Parts: sequence; structure tokens; C-alpha cells
Amino acid sequence: MPNFTLGDPVFTAACRQFATPFHLYDERGIRQTARRLKAAFGWNPDFREYFAVKALPTPAILRILKDEGCGLDCASETELMLAQACGFSGDGIMFSANDVPPAEFALARRLGATVNLDDLTHVEELKNNGGIPETVCLRYNPGGHFRVGNAIMGDPGDAKYGMTREQLSTALRQLAGYGAKRFGLHAFLSSNTTDPDYYPALARLLFVTGRELMAETGLSLAFVNLSGGIGVPYLPDAPEADIEAIGEGVRRAYEEELTAKDIAGVAIKTELGRYMTAPHGWLVTHITHEKRIYKHYLGLDASACDLLRPAMYGAYHHITVVGKENLPHDEKVDVTGSLCENNDKFAVDRMLPHAEIGDILVIHDTGAHGLSMGYNYNGKLRCKEVLFREDNSFALIRRAETPSDYFATLDVDPAWAGLRRESPDGDIAE
Repeated sequence: MPNFTLGDPVFTAACRQFATPFHLYDERGIRQTARRLKAAFGWNPDFREYFAVKALPTPAILRILKDEGCGLDCASETELMLAQACGFSGDGIMFSANDVPPAEFALARRLGATVNLDDLTHVEELKNNGGIPETVCLRYNPGGHFRVGNAIMGDPGDAKYGMTREQLSTALRQLAGYGAKRFGLHAFLSSNTTDPDYYPALARLLFVTGRELMAETGLSLAFVNLSGGIGVPYLPDAPEADIEAIGEGVRRAYEEELTAKDIAGVAIKTELGRYMTAPHGWLVTHITHEKRIYKHYLGLDASACDLLRPAMYGAYHHITVVGKENLPHDEKVDVTGSLCENNDKFAVDRMLPHAEIGDILVIHDTGAHGLSMGYNYNGKLRCKEVLFREDNSFALIRRAETPSDYFATLDVDPAWAGLRRESPDGDIAE
């Protein structure tokens, strides 16, 4: 949760300064999480977190994480461009993508990024578009089910990502022939788990596989990238991930599978997104409409364009009616946006205190995969982003979209001339 509460003057000041809807992020909370993660893996001197840009691709946030020693995990040309613009380069960028256009490999290589190959065919693609570096990473898909104890944590066999075990060996032999000397291993086998055994089990799998591949190919294992997967408690009473216990579990696996086998110097990497920023963001909105038919609906000035997860996945986000936190939650409502799409709901049959038009609502834990997953259905425009700084000031770090943003790609159509007029918000489509 952010380091301020709903009743704080800090929050009420934000609501006065910025018209809803807006995403509000807490700088102090993001920095604290980055430091806690680094400390949990401090036993590995070359540990580094590569923040998943897809989670929150906003320069102000990326610069905060850079300041905390993080790199960036990029998955597209535009994310690579964003990384470069924010001062990241070289081993500060991990490029992990699938169905990669050749030009994106070339850009990643120009930036000096570590390239994570998703498919066997990508060896030749990389060779022909930027060349093979001395260190290259491969994404592993072990297939079947990934279990931790008796629990199935993921279904890699149904995922489109990564190579089979045999393909890893083939790819590394090809890479060695093209001059590669070291390799990394990467896998993403579970999403949004707070189970402390997930990362250690994944690490052990990759350590053993890496050891085998070293013997088969003669290449050195440079690093193991545990990717993402560590989650956050979206439900108020759900347990948090114990990052210290997770780090310790990975350390034990490291010592047993690498150190005890006389393998040293293997760096640990992570590519967390949700864990780093989700708890440190709120979507602030207010009730604009109330409707009672067969159900009771509260309509907001925000929509799925600002936060898609509930509409797309049925994902739970806790909702607070500001100023009424301690009142009885005795009214069953659907909390909706204004899209002409029936799944545009932030909550279904949610028990909330009595709320009225004008009340401010906070939708919690929107600091990852919030605005970044937004879209423009119905021509709706995505909202602004605001940062609560460590010095207790606010900064607008992304303005709200305007009609000119929405119409910008129509400059190839005759309708463009008719759209070049003043919009209701005073924006000029140029």
C-alpha cells in the first residue's frame, strides 16, 4: 500500500489538484520495495532486478528504478526506445520477446542489451540482425505441469514461450559455433504467486539444467534469470510474498546445485513488474451516475480504458469509498465504467458502504498492468498519471490523452481535415 492513507491531507490535496480519474503512484513505496528485493538477494553479488517495462512504462517510474540500481526488461521496439530515452543501455537492458521482428533484434544489439532467445530459429535471426554476442540468454519451457510440492504452479506445456530441453542444447551448440562463450537461462512458469517455494523450485530447475548444458556444450553459465511471477495480495487479507524467505530459498538451491558442484560466479536476475509497483498505485475516480434496475450500479468517470484487468480477467481490485471506510459495507453493487461493453466493471456484486454521486473511490493496487493495458474502445481516452514524491509534492508524470492523440493516425485519411478543429477540452488536433 502507498505510504499515505485515505484520510491524510496528502491524499485530499491530490484530489484537489488533479481532476479524476488519475493513477496515483507512491515514490517512497517503490524505492522501499526495490531496496527490500535487493537486500533479499544480496548474498549474490551480481544480482540485478530488470523491471518489466510492460507493467508500468512511464519514464518517471523507470528513472526511479534506475536510481535504485534496476535494469529494464523490454519486449518490443518501443520499450527498447523508452529504455534508451531513460538512460538505460548495455547490460542494463534485457530483451525478452517472442515472434520478434528482425529490426528489433538489431536495435537490441545496437543498445548492447542482453538478448533472450525464445525460439531455436532466433539463433539465425540474431546472427543476421546484429550478430551473436559473447553472452546470450535462452528461454526454457520444460513442458507439462510445473509443480511445487503437490501444487500445480503453472502449465508450461500450454504456453507459447520458450524452447524444449533438446532445443536448448541445439541452440547453444549453434551459438558456440558463432562465437558465443557464455549463456543465461530464463523461464517464466507461474504468475502472481506469493508461494515462497516458487522461485526456489524454479531456480533449482534452472541450476540443474544449466549445469547439464555446460557439460554438453562447453559454454559457461553466466546467469540464471528467474523472470517474474512473484505476486501481490490483491485481496485485503491475503498474505504478502515473503521476499526474504524467497531469497533465502534461492540461496539454498544455489549452494546445493552450483556451489557444491564447484560452479561459481553465476549471477541471479529477476524480471519483476507486479511485485515492484502494483501495491504502490491507486486509480482515483469518482461516482458520476447511479442506476437501479435489476441490480444496483455505480458508474464512474474511469473505465476499462484506464484499468482493464477486471474486465479482461475478472481480476479483483479492492475498492474504498473515500471518507466512508468505517461505515457498514451493507450495499451490494456493480461498479462500472461507461463503455458500451457489459464487461466494463471494476467490481461485480461487491459489498460497499452507501455511496452517492460525487463520492471519490479508490481502486487499489493498480501500479502494474493498469494504464499500460488500457485501450481506446468507444473512443474513450486514457487518464493521467500522478507521482507522490518523497518530498510530499505531486508531479504530473503523464497527461491524460486528448482527442488529437486518438486521431493522430488518421492523418492519411481525408477526414483529417474535418478533425482539425478545437475539441471540447480545448485541444487542437494538429
